[in-house]
Amino acid sequence: MATIPQEGRDGRPALLIVDDDPLIADTLAFALGADFEVHACESRAHAIALLRQLPQPPQLALVDLGLPPRPHAPDEGFQLIADLLAHSPAMRIFVLSGQSDAANARHARALGAAEFVAKPCDPAVLKATLQRALAFRAAEPAGVPADGGLVGDSAALARLRAQIAQSADAPFPVLIEGASGSGKERVAQSLHRLSQRAARPYLALNCAAIAPTLVEPTLFGYVKGAFTGATANKPGYFEDAQDGTLFLDEIGELPLEMQAKLLRVLENGEYQRVGETQHRVARARVVAATNRDLRQEVRQGRFRSDLYHRLSVLTLAVPALRDMGRDRLLLLEHFRAQYAAQAGVAPFSFDASAERAWLAYPFPGNVRELRNIVIRLITRHAGRTLSVAELEPEFDLESRVAAAPPARDLVAEAQKEIERGGFSLDDTLQAWERAYIEAALRLTRGNMSQAAKLLGMNRTTLYSRMNTTEEKER
Repeated sequence: MATIPQEGRDGRPALLIVDDDPLIADTLAFALGADFEVHACESRAHAIALLRQLPQPPQLALVDLGLPPRPHAPDEGFQLIADLLAHSPAMRIFVLSGQSDAANARHARALGAAEFVAKPCDPAVLKATLQRALAFRAAEPAGVPADGGLVGDSAALARLRAQIAQSADAPFPVLIEGASGSGKERVAQSLHRLSQRAARPYLALNCAAIAPTLVEPTLFGYVKGAFTGATANKPGYFEDAQDGTLFLDEIGELPLEMQAKLLRVLENGEYQRVGETQHRVARARVVAATNRDLRQEVRQGRFRSDLYHRLSVLTLAVPALRDMGRDRLLLLEHFRAQYAAQAGVAPFSFDASAERAWLAYPFPGNVRELRNIVIRLITRHAGRTLSVAELEPEFDLESRVAAAPPARDLVAEAQKEIERGGFSLDDTLQAWERAYIEAALRLTRGNMSQAAKLLGMNRTTLYSRMNTTEEKER
């Protein structure tokens, strides 16, 4: 089973607080300590080091954006959100920050934060917010189908399902590539459930969630006396997985020394517990996942070329949500029904303008961002019909601009196409339209209303044109 956040040692939910102001950290710890097992840190490095020491990651995190070494900028806090979710994808992260402009709030949520709370905040309100979040469990519900609960019927998802079915029973390792929040572990679970190993163990280890010095004993086990604290023999993940599946998430975080030892296991199946000379044989199938470009990591010397080629015998690419078309609506329906039932409230709905906006938004945080938006809307707008004006504040519109490709030199491209005999007026007009939309969004820093005014149209028309352009490009 994958490691998911657990209750604290005394039964209280565990809460990680990251704030470089000791007065704020102490005040929050005092105010919340009766209801939560609090772990306080003053920096991103301290928080990651602490998480690697805890037996289980906290269920909740409360983090500031302004952290050392740049306490007056949000960058370190943004990176911490990504680090925490790489460590524990099920963790519910709340940002409590004085850097509370709308752009920071939107970007934090797009990275995966559940909510953004501006300082100062009443501790009672904060406690209620955290307790409400516990009602929305991110853990996988019971009865998940064999395909891992992959929701959607787009061509991109259909291709992925077909590749999973083709790869499930192959004896080779599988490398799953995809952006953060896209559902790579669900793909790994699908590979296991559809294989002849389905009745055997499925174990998951997040390589980003463990200290480098502990990777080897965790994977391979150790014998009594191998190091300080090794008071008894202990098997590792390879041994416990038996002839099932071992899922290594965030494989790009594996130290180079350990990459060589993993390569040996993949090549001849042999490994040793730390501190012993006896050779053991691994029978588990290895499935690895990464949100990094491992080819680039190989070129920069951070990942072994031979290990990359061994892991990528079979490669599955999990599509980004922006490439899944109307699956965004199917995922909306799926999560809306699930969390409305869980909260015991009526689901919200969208009017036509909000639905067009939903389809046009690229969801830079992928399925995780979409799910968090649904949870916030269920919490705030149960039973209501929402317009685009009420939905738009949930979107990180600057991410759309930052992620958009630069406008092309259309004249030069058109000339080349005409010379090649490949000129298409429809394609050219579509490219011009996209270029002008992107230019307007850049000039207005992602403000849809202002961009629409610059282009001489209303906001709902702009959403519709953007959605039409995306559909044509697919």
